[in-house]
Amino acid sequence: MIIGSVGASVGVVVAVVVVVAVVVTVLKSCLKVVQQGCVGVVKRFGEFKTIHQPGLHLLMPLADRMDKVDVREFPRTGDQQAVITKDNVSLWVSATIFCQVTDVKLALFEVNDFGLAIDQMARTALRAVFGELTLDESLSERETINSKMQDHMAEATLKWGVRLNRIEILDITPPVNVLQAMSEQKEAEQHKRAAILKSEGDQQAAINSAQGRKQAAVLEAEGQKQAAILGAEAQKQALELRADGEKRATQLRGEGESAALNAIDTSVIHPNTLAIMQLRALQALATAPNSKIVVPFEAAGLMGAAQVLIDAMKDAGSPSDPRLAANGNAHPAP
Repeated sequence: MIIGSVGASVGVVVAVVVVVAVVVTVLKSCLKVVQQGCVGVVKRFGEFKTIHQPGLHLLMPLADRMDKVDVREFPRTGDQQAVITKDNVSLWVSATIFCQVTDVKLALFEVNDFGLAIDQMARTALRAVFGELTLDESLSERETINSKMQDHMAEATLKWGVRLNRIEILDITPPVNVLQAMSEQKEAEQHKRAAILKSEGDQQAAINSAQGRKQAAVLEAEGQKQAAILGAEAQKQALELRADGEKRATQLRGEGESAALNAIDTSVIHPNTLAIMQLRALQALATAPNSKIVVPFEAAGLMGAAQVLIDAMKDAGSPSDPRLAANGNAHPAP
């Protein structure tokens, strides 16, 4: 009895465990959680049924199956591949494609693996785009390459429910001989640029020197001109001042002579004084350095004036100079 009861209890436990396992399995297959950024595509007996948004969803046991699709933007970086440019140069190129699933039904049912399809499409697009460009264009026009690749792939990917947001070229590696040639070309361009800059510097220095000499000559000429103008103005002012001085002196002389003549006219001159003045005038004529001696027409009158003067002096007293007495006995020549 005891053995039978123990066996029965073990059977019950096993049955309970089996039931619990079945329930857990059924619940696990029926309850599905869709994370944020993803959607769940439900297929019932292999046929598309519906699309569930993020959250907890209950499925029909053993009939429904859910595939989760990430609808966020994701990058796909391809391996380096060889491409040939328009001028027959082989390059190694790698690119990153940023894409996003916009139609989940098309992405799952229009193409077997949309990720692999995008990679293969990117490879063909790279070869096509680089085949239309030269080496220099391939190395310098990455924006153009990105735009052309996006245009080349956009129409095909839209049929798969995938949108290409942008394409970025990661790396472009030319062959070793091309890199060496580019390095030599760059070095030659640097030398050329340096020579051009040096010649431009020499030219600018010569121009600056010529302009400096020109400005110096202009300033010197302007200085000489200003000096000549100032000299002329100074000479003019000096002449004006000299003329004014001479004019003033002549005016003052005239005024003096006029005053003297007026004084003479208004005064009474003694004959003896007049005789002395005449004698002094003759003395000045005699001592002049001229080779000719001018004798006044009234020489006899002058001698008479001298005799009158001598007589007047005799009347005043005896002469102090014996020569004056001797001259007093002299008579004028006829």
